[in-house]
Amino acid sequence: MPSEALVLGFDTSAAHCAAALLLGDRVLAATSEDMGRGQAERLMPMLEEMLSGSGKNWSDLKAIGVGVGPGNFTGIRISVAAARGLALALNIPARGVDTFSASELGRTGTVLPTVPAPRGQLYLRPPGEAPTIAAADSVDSHGLPPVPPPAPAVLAENIARIAAAGGGTVPAAPVYVRPADASPSSTPPPTILADDP
Repeated sequence: MPSEALVLGFDTSAAHCAAALLLGDRVLAATSEDMGRGQAERLMPMLEEMLSGSGKNWSDLKAIGVGVGPGNFTGIRISVAAARGLALALNIPARGVDTFSASELGRTGTVLPTVPAPRGQLYLRPPGEAPTIAAADSVDSHGLPPVPPPAPAVLAENIARIAAAGGGTVPAAPVYVRPADASPSSTPPPTILADDP
């Protein structure tokens, strides 16, 4: 990717809507809004405002970095769907960047990236292992300094930086560490009777 490539990064994997716009190594804009709901309605206007406020157009983008979690199931799907749709329309890559990698960016030494999970638990990614979910008090057993996600605007900036460097996964896909709380109904559907001829 060219050194002065324009890259957009965004994330809605938690109770926020965050985005950052990079031109090469420079941050042209970064913003976030705390919100428990409404990311689907706010994300695209936020991205449009960021681009126009920086004097850029959608067609100027060379890549998209999107947060793929772990985190809120619906929030992750909102971002990933938006990124994949934009990538298809603009014919550019959408790179999925997990929150663990975005949290580790710029850190020295080996750390234990963590992400808040439901019911007072944490998502963890011990070095060289797959992500897992554990009780918050089990973090000390790994013997590494725990690193929570940075502030949302910084998280979006880190996602954009990783995507600009060619990191992340293509196509972007959600990172789910645990199954969804909702499940299909166990009650069989009603029988539909055929009409008499």
